[in-house]
Amino acid sequence: MAYEYLMKFIIVGETGVGKTCIMNQFTEKRFDPVYDVTIGAGYGSRIITVHKKQIKLQIWDTAGQEKFRSITRAYYRDAAGALLVYDVTKRHTFERLSSWLEDIWQQGDTTVMVVGNKCDAGEDIRAVSAEEGEEFAKSNRCLFIEASAKTALNVAAAFDKTTKRIREKMGYGDVKEVDEALGINIWNWKGFRIGRTRNDENIDGAAASKRFNSCSCG
Repeated sequence: MAYEYLMKFIIVGETGVGKTCIMNQFTEKRFDPVYDVTIGAGYGSRIITVHKKQIKLQIWDTAGQEKFRSITRAYYRDAAGALLVYDVTKRHTFERLSSWLEDIWQQGDTTVMVVGNKCDAGEDIRAVSAEEGEEFAKSNRCLFIEASAKTALNVAAAFDKTTKRIREKMGYGDVKEVDEALGINIWNWKGFRIGRTRNDENIDGAAASKRFNSCSCG
């Protein structure tokens, strides 16, 4: 399928919050109750339509373990959008958001969507309220949504809303749009470029990550 823009997205957050499951649900419409811990970064892609434009999202699912943090920071460069994910049932993953956000913004003014994953969990095990998540996002100039990688609730919406915000920045003039006549492979703003179907970066998703068996990522 042809596309007009190529945007780089990253998914960031503590280990076990469901980053890989969110990417798999969005790109492949599947949920794995047992997942593989990401080392470095996994990769997926999907073409969506925003403001009547076909946009291909290149999505990098980054490792959440502290020991791989220096490696994963390299993937933050030139990201147009970021999903900053926490687990609503594990408060420490919410309390670590500021640290992850600082890493993202050290690379530039990336558009960030804060995602409270596992919102399908019962209220009896919820550790972070929706109001707390929304307040954090608002105070840090981020978008906010609660989602469930397990049920697919709001997973697509998280990517769609982030992409729409980037497009709005283009309309406001905050992002300079380059004429399509300049051709493919012309980067016109950090994180995306004008383009048509091709092999892009010839990315091999399997080679982009190594994994170990681990626990549920709901």
